[in-house]
Parts: sequence; structure tokens; C-alpha cells
Amino acid sequence: MTTDPIIIIGAGQCGLKAAETLRQKGYEDGLMLIGDEPHAPYQRPPLSKAFLKGELPLKGLMLKGSDFFEKFDIDARLSCPIQSIDPAARTISPADAEPIAYSRLLLATGTRSRRIPVPGLELDNVFYMRTIADVEAITAALALVPTSRVTIIGGGYIGLEVASALRSFSSEVTVVEGMERVLQRVVSPQMSAYFHNLHTGHGVNILVNARLEALEGDGSVERVRLGDGQVIETDMVLMAVGAEPVCDLAADAGVKINNGIETDTDCLTSDPHIYAAGDCASFYSARYDRHIRLESVQNAIDQGKHAANAMLGTKEPYDPVPWFWSDQYEIKLQIAGLSQGYDRTETEGDEAQNSFAVRYYKDDRLICVDAVNMPRAHMMARRELAGQAG
Repeated sequence: MTTDPIIIIGAGQCGLKAAETLRQKGYEDGLMLIGDEPHAPYQRPPLSKAFLKGELPLKGLMLKGSDFFEKFDIDARLSCPIQSIDPAARTISPADAEPIAYSRLLLATGTRSRRIPVPGLELDNVFYMRTIADVEAITAALALVPTSRVTIIGGGYIGLEVASALRSFSSEVTVVEGMERVLQRVVSPQMSAYFHNLHTGHGVNILVNARLEALEGDGSVERVRLGDGQVIETDMVLMAVGAEPVCDLAADAGVKINNGIETDTDCLTSDPHIYAAGDCASFYSARYDRHIRLESVQNAIDQGKHAANAMLGTKEPYDPVPWFWSDQYEIKLQIAGLSQGYDRTETEGDEAQNSFAVRYYKDDRLICVDAVNMPRAHMMARRELAGQAG
């Protein structure tokens, strides 16, 4: 009897690592990797950095060579959106094909750009930053008006990284942030102030406590109207108000959702034949004693590998020290741990020299370190956090 394949929905870094690991660990039955974009698996972090600035070619984004799928006998199906999952029949239904049976299913569907309900999002020259196609559309628009006035809605990592990249085009850039400070959800006031000053020092105009009311224009966006009545004249708008996990398929299939697709420490969902990993997965962490969802390259790769091992019967709890990075101008910010809930901070190094680290504590226990141009402090923090008991 032929065994139904393992199917992975999501051809990003997580899905690719899971497929590769399955083959490396000796899985020989059918293996299918399905993605809804036309491109082979590629890196997303450079989209808002080197790729946007033209410093990295399209080929440089690709994670594997053209012979990878043939070499590992992986049935890769690109431009193949999936409409539904039938858990009872153990099938998935592509938009333009017959249902496909699976033995086990891994959801590595990642995230999508968050949409907010404001008038004018349908206007031309309103962009998001999520895919290769998004960046190609932005650079094409910039080529038409090289000194464009660009308004970025959102002062998180993506918004600030794009602001940094666009200043290299001599674009006039305004960042509109609805909270009291940039990066407010993820860093201390000290670190927010540092990055605020970094960007204003490079000519970026930053507005905080600024609520977006509407985008306006005749066909193309021409104005950004704020809640206090202020109007910003603009040629282009980038919406960078965060990301949300892609859970639609799982939710419609009756799989439990909890700020993502809920899993145990082995990436198994509430359905015994469906796993989830990467940016879309909310997994139980003994380290934090709660379910967490991480949007990072580290988690995508490590959890993809972990999910593959779990599907093959290797049960080892997944409880990593999260780490992230952000490149803005000449600054590299590296983060180890999660700062939520901290009650005090300590600073080492010299902020004036753009080389310092902020250590976050909760009940005198280190929980996170933000390091600016201090790679050694970052690596030491990862080791220190990894050595803590759960």
C-alpha cells in the first residue's frame, strides 16, 4: 500500500528546513512542499534592507540552488494557494486541483501584513513590505519619482528599516507612529529614544501619538490625513503596522488558535496529524511558562527542523532563547530574549559611541539584552539566558 506523503504548506525558511531535515533524517516516502508565491524559498529579512536598496540581487535572496528539490526528491508546488483542509479525510484542496491526501501535515504558513480599516488603502502607490513582489512594486514607483515623498505608517522594526533604506534614495521620509514612541512594544524608552534620534539625525521626520485617519488622492495617494487634522502631502505610502499569523486554513479545519496555531512543545496541534511551526505557530514555552509566537529567522529554521524530527518520532521539547536583529543605517541591533514585563534595566558600553547594550531584568532575573554594535555582548547574553533554568 502506498503511503500518503507528508505535505508542508508554506515554502519559506521554516517549511524548507523541515523538508530538508526530513530527507536528511532518512524519510524516504512522498514529500510535498507547497507555496503560494511564484518564487522558490527565499530570505525575507533582506527585503526591507539590502534588496530594497539594490545591494542584493534577486538570486542572492534564494535559499537553495536550482537543483535542490530534484536532489532531495521534493515535490515543490509553487503558485499553489490552498483553499481548505479536511482533517477527517486527511486531504488538502488546492485552488485549481483535486484534493491531495496526506499522512501528516505541517503548516508553516508564516505571517501576512496587518491591514487596518482606514479609507484610501485601495489607492495606487500604497504599499506593504512582505514579498519580493512588494519590493519590486516599491522600487518601480521610486524609479518614476526618485525624490519621492514617502510616508511610512508604523514605527516598528519594518517601518524603521524601510526608512533607513529609503534615505539612501534621497527620498523625503516621514514615519507616522500611533504610540508614544517608536519600537514601544519591544524596547525600553532609552532604546526608543536612541533610534528616534538616529533617524531624525538622518533626516527622517517622525510623528508619534499620531493616529492615521485616512489616505486621500485622485487615483494615487496624495495625502495622509491624521486624527488631529494634520495633513501630510505624499507621493507614496508604506503600511508597516505589523504582521499577523496566517491561521485561516487551520481555523477553518477546527484546529485550536491562540495568537497563532496553538501547538505543544513538539509542534503538534490539536489535530493529531497536523503540525505547525515558524511565525504562524504559538508554542508552549517552559522558559516563559506560556504560549509564545516568535517572528524570527532563528525560530523559523530551528522550529522547522524540530517539527520534522517530531514527525519522525523524535520527541525533544522545543524551548529556545529567542534572538533577532535589525539593521538601520550603520547600526546593527541584536536582541536576545524577550523584554516584556521587565521592571528595571542596566546599560553597559557607550551610547554616544554607538556601541552599548541594555540589559532587561524582571525580579532581578535577566530576561533580555538589546545590543547595539556589540556582537560579543549579544552572544554572551544568549549563552547566559540559555543557562537559566526554565
